[in-house]
Amino acid sequence: MKKILLIVILALVGAIAVMVSNTVGLKNIPMILNVMRGSGIDSPETETIGARLQVPEGFSIGVYARDLPNARFITLTSNGDLLVTRPHKGDIVMIRSGEAVGHAGERVTLMEGLNKPSGIAVHDGWLYIGEQDSVGRIAFDKAQGEILGNYQKIITGLTSGGNHPYKQIKIGPDNKLYLSQGSTCNVCVEEDPRRGTMSRYALDGTAEELVATGLRNTMGFDWTPWNDDLYGVDNGRDMLGDDYPPCELNKIELGQFYGWPYFNGANDPDPDFPDAPPELASNPVPPVHEFRAHNAPLGISFVANDKWPAQFQKSALVALHGSWNRSVLDGYRVVSLHWQGDKVVREDFFSGFEKDGDVIGRPVDVAQGPDGAVYISDDYAGVIYRIAYGEPKQAITATDLSKSEPFALSQPDWLTDANRPALIAQGKALYEQYSCEGCHAPSAIGRMNLSTLDQRLQYHEVIESLTNPRAPMPAYPLTDNDKQALATFLISRAQTGQ
Repeated sequence: MKKILLIVILALVGAIAVMVSNTVGLKNIPMILNVMRGSGIDSPETETIGARLQVPEGFSIGVYARDLPNARFITLTSNGDLLVTRPHKGDIVMIRSGEAVGHAGERVTLMEGLNKPSGIAVHDGWLYIGEQDSVGRIAFDKAQGEILGNYQKIITGLTSGGNHPYKQIKIGPDNKLYLSQGSTCNVCVEEDPRRGTMSRYALDGTAEELVATGLRNTMGFDWTPWNDDLYGVDNGRDMLGDDYPPCELNKIELGQFYGWPYFNGANDPDPDFPDAPPELASNPVPPVHEFRAHNAPLGISFVANDKWPAQFQKSALVALHGSWNRSVLDGYRVVSLHWQGDKVVREDFFSGFEKDGDVIGRPVDVAQGPDGAVYISDDYAGVIYRIAYGEPKQAITATDLSKSEPFALSQPDWLTDANRPALIAQGKALYEQYSCEGCHAPSAIGRMNLSTLDQRLQYHEVIESLTNPRAPMPAYPLTDNDKQALATFLISRAQTGQ
């Protein structure tokens, strides 16, 4: 027991040391918590959006939906309904197309109770969903915006732990289902060889085929509309300073190795893994474009709209989620990449989310609608933006129908009036045993402050955060009963304001 306690204490000290190091300061904590818990801020006010956010001349910004916490990856149907996954909420929300161009209609919860859904695709009468441990599909009537029949798991047995548990999916022009799985770690040799790779399948989940390896966390990928080449954006590793290594844009081709964990950027040997196996060291593929370190590119979408200016005819939009492991914040914007012969040129497209360390949004995904506009999700402020070209500038508002329901805390079956006092006492003892107050004191910043826990997380979500903690929080040797006790204590303390 003493040995276990020592390990836990050392892990906690290490986490705190990281928090106060020269690469992670107090201003980074909200971004860390956004990654760890899906937490964020209230949607910014109209005046703030109008004053801060910028797009190129001729484009206009609209707020398509607000008050949509943890809005991650999106897709639009051919009739303009927008679907968005919310991993930490476990649901898929559909925002119906409104009667007026550029305005949202009714918001409905299409599916719920899912295991951290991330990737999403609509294809040939099916809605495909990438959960953290599986891929499933359900019949979908896109004309009516309704799911039909039963949900089917078509790919199972995927590992779900570690730093990048989310699964990204898309349907390729070859009519196959593509699956990208991020790494479990910052840098390591994976026990599960499927992590840090991309695979593809028949549409029913059979006929698995490995496409590419050495992809640390490729959550965004798409095909060029002019020749169907596949490109993906990859997040570079952390803890090597502010400016290294770069994040990447890779041209993904069958059978290729893209470097991780042995190489960074243009095939620089990694200092922690310098000795790559000979079969990998001989042929790593360098990126075709480098983003600045820790920009965290997530979504990518190629533009397919001949009504946009000529410079966008061979271009893609990339959402940069923004840094957390950096002393000066960077990223937090959508950029346009322009294919000019053998070069890829980057320009700002949608910027202003970060100013002097103040962050009002973290772009996640980009998708083009049948109306030609692009839609951009922001999981930090809970907003879906709509960027259009050649339309009159509209008021930056969102329909009342797109507002979310108030948060309501639900009591789990395992918690009763009879066992509540004992669980609270047990949870308090554990909280004190592991010195949790060191990071979660009442003066803590952002979501490290647990005083509003009862207003934003359900009991099972607190337990999930204890089961699969994300850095900088260490993993503790807790039993299922311990986790229930801690969840009960923390929520009770928030409710009573003690």
